Amino acid sequence: MTLPVRDAYPLLLGRPSYGMMEDAPDRFIAPGCTLCREGAKLVLFVTGRCDRDCWYCPLSTERKGADRSFANDRVVVSEEDLLAEARTMSALGTGVTGGDPLLEPERVVRFCRALKTAFGPGHQIHLYTGRAPSRDELQPLVGLVDELRLHPPHEDWERICETDYPRAIREARTLGFAIGVEVPALPGIERLAPLLPLVDFFNINELEWGEANADGMRERGLSLARPVGNAIEGCLEWAAPLLDDPRVRFCTSGFKDSVQLRQRLVRIARNTARTFDECTEDGTVVYGRLRPTGPIGDAVAALGLEEDEYAVEEDGLELAWWRLAEGRDAVAGDKAVVERYPNRGMVVEVTPL
Repeated sequence: MTLPVRDAYPLLLGRPSYGMMEDAPDRFIAPGCTLCREGAKLVLFVTGRCDRDCWYCPLSTERKGADRSFANDRVVVSEEDLLAEARTMSALGTGVTGGDPLLEPERVVRFCRALKTAFGPGHQIHLYTGRAPSRDELQPLVGLVDELRLHPPHEDWERICETDYPRAIREARTLGFAIGVEVPALPGIERLAPLLPLVDFFNINELEWGEANADGMRERGLSLARPVGNAIEGCLEWAAPLLDDPRVRFCTSGFKDSVQLRQRLVRIARNTARTFDECTEDGTVVYGRLRPTGPIGDAVAALGLEEDEYAVEEDGLELAWWRLAEGRDAVAGDKAVVERYPNRGMVVEVTPL
């Protein structure tokens, strides 16, 4: 018996591959983006608090405004929670985000110091903020954060040279940070062109429809670009005026899902899989599940399982799917092949045997 591996979500769904690494060798790629592409970046969500109210913010209603920290999807209370999740995926770097993490600067310093101490100075850390931080705000981050990604809100774009962002970029550079801008593709993005000579990189993300920003999208007459996915129609056209600059990368919603997230799941699956789990190319794990009609010990004996070839969980006896498939006639009970996300994550599919 073989299990079909679902086709990967198409990388660009027929759209031009602006800014993709393999297709744009002349473009500067921020080190944080390189690690994200490999799935090697932990996502450290410091807080859901933010002093902006951007109508296009894709943050979930669960996290928006809530002062809670997460490492990927793990709740973080202590530094050890953070480090445990980083080890689970063999993280080579961390992306610090929110809300706005700079509203909790002491927390940012504490978490980043823990990461650098545990994994060394080569653990690359980038930080997003909607603020134009002052020199005093940036100073505690020197040596802890390698790369800053500023997000000027949409309402500031037409007067960007009159804001504090050019000043913040210059000060960040003098302090030794790699510095860039990261914004969603929106009408009027060409007004940010004056920042291009000041930055190392400029990332444009395909605008995404979400639960919290749906009303704002509808009010502006925006619609989905395709039946599958969250990308908004028109993003590439809005971004086009800036795409000739080698510092600019256009990152699609599909790329984030099909490459970045998928590769991160693959790393976690490989690190956490049990001896009998099968890891798929999608970053899920596959195993057999038996809910025997009799004692579990009798089922173990009937299938000829050694101690390291099975686990007893609340759902029943778990073992290699192919062992269960081969021995299904030897045991009575509910038998199935289960595919789920790693670390006892969401079940993707259950196939009865």
